[in-house]
Amino acid sequence: MRAMRHFSVKLNDGHSMPILGFGTSAPAKLWGTFFRPELVQTGLEVSLKKLQLSYVDLFLIHFPVALKPGEEILPKDTDGKLIFDAVDLCTTWEALEKCKEAGLVKSIGVSNFNCKQLKMILNKPGLKYKPVCNQVECHLYFNQSKLLDFCKSKDIVLTAYGVLGSDPEKEWVTKNYPVILEDPVLNVIAEKHQRTAAQVALRYQLQRGLVVLAKSFTEKRIRENFQVFDFQLTPEDKETQDGLNGNLLYFKDTYFADHPDYPFNDEY
Repeated sequence: MRAMRHFSVKLNDGHSMPILGFGTSAPAKLWGTFFRPELVQTGLEVSLKKLQLSYVDLFLIHFPVALKPGEEILPKDTDGKLIFDAVDLCTTWEALEKCKEAGLVKSIGVSNFNCKQLKMILNKPGLKYKPVCNQVECHLYFNQSKLLDFCKSKDIVLTAYGVLGSDPEKEWVTKNYPVILEDPVLNVIAEKHQRTAAQVALRYQLQRGLVVLAKSFTEKRIRENFQVFDFQLTPEDKETQDGLNGNLLYFKDTYFADHPDYPFNDEY
């Protein structure tokens, strides 16, 4: 992530993270085919080789569903069904802790974990390092208020992706959902502040205490989205935006839904 140096948040392990990033760089993420403890460092080394780095600032468990180890990203049987694996996520976490102790990563965290899964890690006997963050889908239509409150109570940063919605043409995105940036309520607030809808949607999450990932592909939008630190939403603005929540999840990843660790069956 790339952000202004002075706009950062202190993590529970002493390191810092920019509070606004644009997808111009990314943390290393551990994919489900590497969840077995003996494969975790190998999975990290694959990422380090691709990035041409000797270490990364942040290493995340990508999604809490284990897949059959091997070269295929999405291993399938002869019927085209995903082949899952059974791995205790606590043992995977222990292997991430070893990667941190080996100096291969500065900080370790998770992504797409629900509250129950976070508690499982936090309550693990012999825990050495808490997750510094949980990277999840979070936007006006799915504001993750309960998960945010829990993470704050445990000094875990909630990192938001999909803040501005997503391209509905992508095959993994839920179809026929409303477009966030076209929301009339959001645009009324934006007009009041003489800002874009995107700037107001980003500012809303920042004022809630989230780290925000806002992927953009044009220089104009990147510059525009950076201009969110010189205005404040009023309490009334925030309350109005709170009211837009409809628990609409764009990224359901339903192809993982048959796995017992699929995270989106729980309320949060």
